[in-house]
Amino acid sequence: MRKHASLAILFVIVFVDLLGFGMVIPVMPLYAEELGAPREWIGLLMAGYSGMQFLFAPFWGRLSDQLGRRPVLLVSIAMSALAFTGYALAPSFGWLLVSRLFAGAATANIPIAQAYVADVTPPEGRARGMGLIGAAFGLGFVLGPAIGGLLSGISLGAPGWAAAGLSLANGVAAFFILAEPERRVASGRRGRVAALVEELGRPGIRRLLACYFLSVLAFSAMEATFALLARERYRLDRQHVNYVFAYIGVLVVVVQGGLVGPLTRRFGEVRLLVAGAFLQALALVALPYAPGNAGLLAACVPLAAGSGLTQPALAALLSRFARAEDQGGTLGIGQSASAFARILGPEAGTWTYSRWPAVPYVAGAGLMAVAAALGATIRRATPPDA
Repeated sequence: MRKHASLAILFVIVFVDLLGFGMVIPVMPLYAEELGAPREWIGLLMAGYSGMQFLFAPFWGRLSDQLGRRPVLLVSIAMSALAFTGYALAPSFGWLLVSRLFAGAATANIPIAQAYVADVTPPEGRARGMGLIGAAFGLGFVLGPAIGGLLSGISLGAPGWAAAGLSLANGVAAFFILAEPERRVASGRRGRVAALVEELGRPGIRRLLACYFLSVLAFSAMEATFALLARERYRLDRQHVNYVFAYIGVLVVVVQGGLVGPLTRRFGEVRLLVAGAFLQALALVALPYAPGNAGLLAACVPLAAGSGLTQPALAALLSRFARAEDQGGTLGIGQSASAFARILGPEAGTWTYSRWPAVPYVAGAGLMAVAAALGATIRRATPPDA
């Protein structure tokens, strides 16, 4: 009962955190333009955000191994509230950019939530817990842009104020409700750099990190060009593109929230990883060639289902390879690999799309196929004794 209550509380915390993030995303380019930013600089807002997550995800995870999940998560939520306040108050593009860099550092806290799941679930139930975190993540992304779009009718800074308020309420609720899980505490014998090098030295973890990087690289290149493909190939306007993104998001939430647990018990994490990457490879090949809007929506089904299977399976496997006292740090490395892919993927996708529109999709399918093949070589999912 306590385990289920902890997961439910964590679901709400991650959902509210990502709801605030999703609220500012749709209007951020418009906000930057209003503040006088040259169009070619606007991409720095997302690239810088992902860059800070790349740097800080292992730091937050390792810190939570040493100091505890609850205090570090509370600090990161408070920092998010401060970052959103800075976003709302931004008098210039430079200020806005700094607020997004600070937000990237603050919201690199997903490894803490994942490590919390690892602390309160047995290894065989870990993929289901990771799926719930992913469902909260996806649900926040589905609802956040819609709410942010409505609030932007008041002012372009209004989504920032609302997100700051949500983060503040989230932090207060977490302070009173979220308990510190029972776990093995890091001994402090190894420094953070030494622990990082040691984790990277394990073949299983290296393969999982490669799968993380390849799958997110392919998916983020698709995300960056999907609106262009939908407009030019399928003649969809911006409103209908948003509907398709929401459709994909809902499918991902259903898979992660309801199907990952039963499928993991029957097939195991490795098979889910391979199947998820393979489904995404098929979908990416189909997307630029699907016949009409019905074909586009049909191709989105394996794309969403594959993504919904792959990410929880990767997080669960990485957790099972990690030592008990290194959960946060190891999962942080996984999120860092993901963030690095999100830095490279959008630029690679848009650059190739402008020259050969099908390339981001066909090449992405190839990357997913490599990730599936690499995942199939993973055999052992139990860490050596610490």
